Amino acid sequence: MKLTGLLIVFAMMALAKDVDFTSNLPAKGTFPAKWIHGSKSLLDNKDPQIQVHWYNPHTVIMRENKAYNYEGAFMYLYFGNERAILLDQGSTAQPSEWNLRKVVDGLIAEWCQRNGRDAKEYKLVLAFSHLHGDHYAAQNQFLDRPYTTIMGLTHEEMVGFWGMKNYPDERVEFDLGGRKLWVWGNPGHIDSEFAYYDTYTQILFTGDMFYRGRCYIGNFGLWMKSMEKLVAFAAKYPVAHIVGCHIEISAKGEDYPRGTTYQPDEPPLQMDVAMLLRTHEFAKTKVKGPGIYFTGDVYLCNQTRGKTTIDKNPYVY
Repeated sequence: MKLTGLLIVFAMMALAKDVDFTSNLPAKGTFPAKWIHGSKSLLDNKDPQIQVHWYNPHTVIMRENKAYNYEGAFMYLYFGNERAILLDQGSTAQPSEWNLRKVVDGLIAEWCQRNGRDAKEYKLVLAFSHLHGDHYAAQNQFLDRPYTTIMGLTHEEMVGFWGMKNYPDERVEFDLGGRKLWVWGNPGHIDSEFAYYDTYTQILFTGDMFYRGRCYIGNFGLWMKSMEKLVAFAAKYPVAHIVGCHIEISAKGEDYPRGTTYQPDEPPLQMDVAMLLRTHEFAKTKVKGPGIYFTGDVYLCNQTRGKTTIDKNPYVY
């Protein structure tokens, strides 16, 4: 190895101190005042392919440009001392169209440089919230990435990835190197999905099961059980924020219909425990069967997959 290379290695080793992910919790962070939210003319869209926001020095939240896919998916990159995890991989598969791999590799290089790690050997884990394509489409971009572990695309592979023996009731712990995630089954939107709690930021990620928009419920019984677990969890453990995968609602509570590529009046991504509790109470007393129910915070689309609030399926109050 050349002298310059040795000096770089020694300099990195000198910087390589373990980050303390267990003190002064929750680790504070910020959300942007506005996320990229599409444009009236997609031909004139000048937003980046992916909006990158450093919530804090060890946590990144990203949003997919709605000009590339109307889903406008959110993705979460958590760094630990030994590895990072990328929760959800967006809606667009082709790197020539939307290069998630390049963005993530750049973020890893930036974090490793700040924290004295070798980016070429830093490990990455790819997992996702549930088994719908808009949450793992870009997974293929990472197939040849060294030191990378990727969740499989069947229910059995998803559950086995976490070593779960009793899905959905079992909760497992996944260590990123001092920073621990808690993972458990969170079905109801569909059968194969998870909730993720980051013990460092105390952010609870609920995927498409609960988020600011159209909560499509495929199995109401499973969804209610998952809501009960979330409510019980929030009563026992501190939750700084609840986040999901999309925003599909305006700040005034109006629905942005499926396929919308311009959402200029969005509410914040983050939700709080009070909203979770209100939704749970509403569902217990108001949801009587298939239909679209507006809670005042979100739309509960019970067994109406494929329909939106502008379709013929009636509102129910």
